[in-house]
Amino acid sequence: MARKATIVGGGVIGGGWAARFLLNGWDVAVFDPDPEAARKINAVLANARLALPALSDVPMPPEGRLSFADTMAEAVEGSEYVQESVSERIELKHKVYAQLQQANPGVLIGSSTSGFKASDLQIGSPAPQNIIVAHPFNPVYLLPLSEISGSEKNTEATVQRTAQIMKDIGMFPLVIRKEIDAFIGNRFLEAVWREALWMLKDGVATTEEIDEAIRMGFGLRWGQMGLFETYRIAGGEAGMRHFMAQFGPALKWPWTKLMDVPEFNDELVDLVANQSDAQSGMYGIRELERIRDQNLVGFLRALKERNWGAGKVLREHDEARAALFHEGLDQGPKAEPLTLAHLQVLPGWIDYNGHMTESRYYFCNSEVADAFLRLIGAGMDYVEAGHSYYSAETHIRHLGEAKLGDRLTGTLQIISADEKRFRSFVRIMKGEELVATIEQLCLHVDMKAGRTVAAAPGVYAKLKAIADAHAELPLPQGAGRAIGQKKG
Repeated sequence: MARKATIVGGGVIGGGWAARFLLNGWDVAVFDPDPEAARKINAVLANARLALPALSDVPMPPEGRLSFADTMAEAVEGSEYVQESVSERIELKHKVYAQLQQANPGVLIGSSTSGFKASDLQIGSPAPQNIIVAHPFNPVYLLPLSEISGSEKNTEATVQRTAQIMKDIGMFPLVIRKEIDAFIGNRFLEAVWREALWMLKDGVATTEEIDEAIRMGFGLRWGQMGLFETYRIAGGEAGMRHFMAQFGPALKWPWTKLMDVPEFNDELVDLVANQSDAQSGMYGIRELERIRDQNLVGFLRALKERNWGAGKVLREHDEARAALFHEGLDQGPKAEPLTLAHLQVLPGWIDYNGHMTESRYYFCNSEVADAFLRLIGAGMDYVEAGHSYYSAETHIRHLGEAKLGDRLTGTLQIISADEKRFRSFVRIMKGEELVATIEQLCLHVDMKAGRTVAAAPGVYAKLKAIADAHAELPLPQGAGRAIGQKKG
């Protein structure tokens, strides 16, 4: 049975939370009195469906069920977690919590508040220990950070339970050590925002020029190493101590106006809004969101490939979910093709026609073949010891279409095998439909010597057991066919 989360408040942040939970397999009930809530949530969800799966290298879980409730009591029924994302008005939040806790007294409530402390949110609550801050960053469905901030009334178990829920949906829970207004991220952003407004007001730079300074320079560094690690490198071989000695005196220079705030008036609003419209007003908001998402996906995937920063969170989430999709895979010989991979067509797999691109058929075969090699004891440990199976010949037949989101299964049959080679036949299935077959001849190689040799006895014994189990199976239809050969 799917886990259930409730989202109260269906704006940009609430919609992002809904998408994050749904795409990670949770059922989601949304409460928002706005008659446009369903349209807005579905618009955010549409963008999320294009973006979040592109960060994954294992199949996404089946998408949860989205529902819209007429009352908070209906929305919170059966939920294990609530994410509150209403306007930043403390009296409104207190009213929401009262209704939620009356309907579901033990439910855990996380708030998306940008600045209120948990102790402020808990005032007047009959169960303050169940209200905690879980502050995200937009877009919630892509950016992993969730700032978890509790008060002395929150038990350690509640804090850890909240953090675990965040991990379960692929986020990075940063538990704040002490209660502080605006937490960590927003206090930092507020300083940058305040300084930017002064430069704008004083005519030093335009909105576009300030954005260029960030995205063409230090913003790229921050995205992978943050502030202190970036400055550690800036200190050269002597590290952070040298950096502090070199740039520490600058703290006394009149570079910034961080303790002074420009007057918030119509003139300032017009200045910011007019320049911002001139900068990017040619794009609609939904289009800007998609551009942002595509850029973030590329950046995050680069970090993921290097297992660094936010990419490490993505990789760990994949690894945690991978076991779920490996359940039911065959673990030993049997007299039928072995089921060795469950796959899903992800956004990065499709071509301009909307179909799975050619290279991904080979990738699917590789996933099946790698699982088979692990099964017979010829996985990465075996490779690191100096031996491996090399592909000598591959023949692929494209028999059906696979499109975005399709779930595929890969099976493998051994046609023949000896101490130095095996011939395999992989079927890629979409349900009962055969999408592709891949016939392959693999040779066992001593990598240092660069020549074919007999496999290790233990590896060959496992390979032979499977080959013997498959010996009585009929030759697969299409096996041995040459390119262009008639099917008759």
